[in-house]
Amino acid sequence: MRGITVRGIPETITKCISDNQRFVLLTHIHPDGDALGSMFGLADILEGMGKEVFCFVEEPVSQLYAFLPGAGRASCDLDALHEFVRQAHDKAMMIALDSGDDNRLGKYKDELLAITPLVVIDHHKSHKEYGECRWVEPTRSSTGEMVYELAMALGVEISYSCAFHLYVAICTDTGSFRFDSTHPRTFQIAARLLEAGVNPAEISCKIYDNYSVARLSLLQLVLATLTLYAADQVACIHVTPDMFAASGAAVQDIEGFIDYPRSLQTVKVAVFIKEIQPGQIAVSLRAKGGCDVAEIAKVFNGGGHRNAAGFRFSGKDLAEVRSQVLRVLNNDLGVQPDSTDG
Repeated sequence: MRGITVRGIPETITKCISDNQRFVLLTHIHPDGDALGSMFGLADILEGMGKEVFCFVEEPVSQLYAFLPGAGRASCDLDALHEFVRQAHDKAMMIALDSGDDNRLGKYKDELLAITPLVVIDHHKSHKEYGECRWVEPTRSSTGEMVYELAMALGVEISYSCAFHLYVAICTDTGSFRFDSTHPRTFQIAARLLEAGVNPAEISCKIYDNYSVARLSLLQLVLATLTLYAADQVACIHVTPDMFAASGAAVQDIEGFIDYPRSLQTVKVAVFIKEIQPGQIAVSLRAKGGCDVAEIAKVFNGGGHRNAAGFRFSGKDLAEVRSQVLRVLNNDLGVQPDSTDG
């Protein structure tokens, strides 16, 4: 199988789905609402066609998304995955969702990539080609939106469970329809999901009113690190292993924290530097206005979307990372660095 098309679903994808019986679904590490909602939504679609599905995740689903109807079906058992494939006589088809880079498949990447054919469905602007067949549409609001279109192409009726999953995917990746990736088709699809029984108020409550005390405690510590740079156009926050230990929160609890500095009136770019363990740092960027943070991320071998991107460092400390990122952002924004920029 070959090829990629941006404006329509490759016929090879719909044909392979129709022709195959067993499917392994996976997504990127530390999955967000779009990743999980897309995976579980596609699982609903495939099972509605009478297919067998195995949803693989590297780690258990975060408590933030434990409310998803499909959360209980996610498996971290690599041996069970191999057995599922073996029972298909090595004819299981694998679909990777919302993962713009094969390195984002996690520590089992090599074993996962050995399962073929691999179809990739993604909407990241910085997508790095992998797999035998790809459907990549960077103009889409979310991978969940693309999965809905796939269901329509396959002639599958959207169940309530599927609609629930896809609405969560779209809602979370559009910032509740606030980001500029939201377009008329996004609202049309959302309307169809509501017609399938989705209650927006219920889902919003589950997404946004779902904090633990530990998560709030961690947020308090993280917001205390808030610092403004570049004439108040850049806001930085960070988290360290000590903060996780002090609050009792988990890595998954930091999702959404970057929206707080981004919400400041003068801020064009928010930076969240995450030291999950010593020497291992991930950086998330969120933008509003003219700065394309996907291009910023490319400088550090990362990627993402125009308004949301990220990258990783190894062997550097937090202060060094902040200094390097600020240097690139100052240049992009045309601002002279001041003495506090790292």
